[in-house]
Amino acid sequence: MTIPLAGDDGTIIADRAHFDLAHEMAEFDHHKAKEIRAKTLFKTKAFRVILICMEAAARIKEHHAVGTSSVRVLKGPIHYKTQGQIYDLQAGSLLTLGASIKHDVEAVVESGFC
Repeated sequence: MTIPLAGDDGTIIADRAHFDLAHEMAEFDHHKAKEIRAKTLFKTKAFRVILICMEAAARIKEHHAVGTSSVRVLKGPIHYKTQGQIYDLQAGSLLTLGASIKHDVEAVVESGFC
């Protein structure tokens, strides 16, 4: 979905936005050249939503988000490793994480989360 009222840097000016996440993930299926695909759906100074789809066994190396973050698994289980603990997150799971906490992600099967 294209968001009206977005600045040149992608920052959303609109008060709200609606996304069909199943449709957004299906759009990725047409571009399977990469093992990890990401799309920023919504972005403000204090909040952003990034949809990430991963092929089976793909891995996002350790990194951190500056602010508080969350991961909501939409498809397939993922391994989410942070602070020495591995969370086996299934579709429908939600995990929240404090600011600047390092983590990495591995797809067990083809997966999607935001």
